[in-house]
Amino acid sequence: MDYLYLLLGLVILLYSGDLLVKGGVALAAHFKISTLVVGVTVVSFGTSAPELLVSLNAALTGSPDISIGNVVGSNIANIALVLGFTAILLPLPVRSNSIKYDWPFMMGASVLFYLFVLNQYLESYEGIIFVILLIVFMVWTVWKSRKQNKEFSEKIPTAKYSIIIALGLILASSVGLYFGANLLVDSAKNIAIRFGVSERVIGLTIVAFGTSVPELATSGVAAFKKEMDISIGNIIGSNIFNILGVLGVTSIIKKIFVSKEIISFDILMMLGISFLLFILILPLRKGKLHRWKGVLLLSFYLIYIYLVFKQI
Repeated sequence: MDYLYLLLGLVILLYSGDLLVKGGVALAAHFKISTLVVGVTVVSFGTSAPELLVSLNAALTGSPDISIGNVVGSNIANIALVLGFTAILLPLPVRSNSIKYDWPFMMGASVLFYLFVLNQYLESYEGIIFVILLIVFMVWTVWKSRKQNKEFSEKIPTAKYSIIIALGLILASSVGLYFGANLLVDSAKNIAIRFGVSERVIGLTIVAFGTSVPELATSGVAAFKKEMDISIGNIIGSNIFNILGVLGVTSIIKKIFVSKEIISFDILMMLGISFLLFILILPLRKGKLHRWKGVLLLSFYLIYIYLVFKQI
């Protein structure tokens, strides 16, 4: 039954995250909030909500390795698996902003995360710093985009639902996220115990992959449709939200213990794949994530998963 609960938890999380985005966008439309602000706030939070609820639930129930492993594993999967798979289907153009602004901010947040956990704990005050940095990033992103394209930034989305329905969707999604996170974390812990696999491995692989499914599915479908608005910046933004938002909020509520294995191996692998992405998206002008680069990224992910399970 644990496998069924694991799958059910994933499905509930994915569906609830989608409902949260729909309800949030509709509510924002009623309050005349621009599409740009909606994208940076509501949509970004909605897609990171599964990671947040899973990490928070794991931390509160005494499973810090699942909490940290979920974020670290998701960030590795977003770059190596999602971008790698998508680039194989459809070579991705690289916008200069991704190199100039988004990547440095993601790398800075990742390095700061590494420095913070060297003492094996992510403290509450460090979480506050993360959340402040996230707010700065969001405000700066909105300001920068409005400055570059004022007409787009002022476009107001059309409300597809009434305010009552939008609030109902948000409420329903919140309940779904709560129960989905409970099912996912509890079943993952039971499976780990049954097979003698550490919670770190479960968090870095199964749980992290599950919470990265929305990005993978969305990018894959867009690639098949040859929609060129797939953005490397979106994936980088998701990684920034995972570190600053998910771990920031979670550590404010409860100090998180970080195992030596995650510090000495997994976080370093996350930093390594982040730096590799920077090399692959150069040059600054007319850069492109070609198919061979996608193969390289995907190969990195498979090697990483192999090494994680080899340590069992």
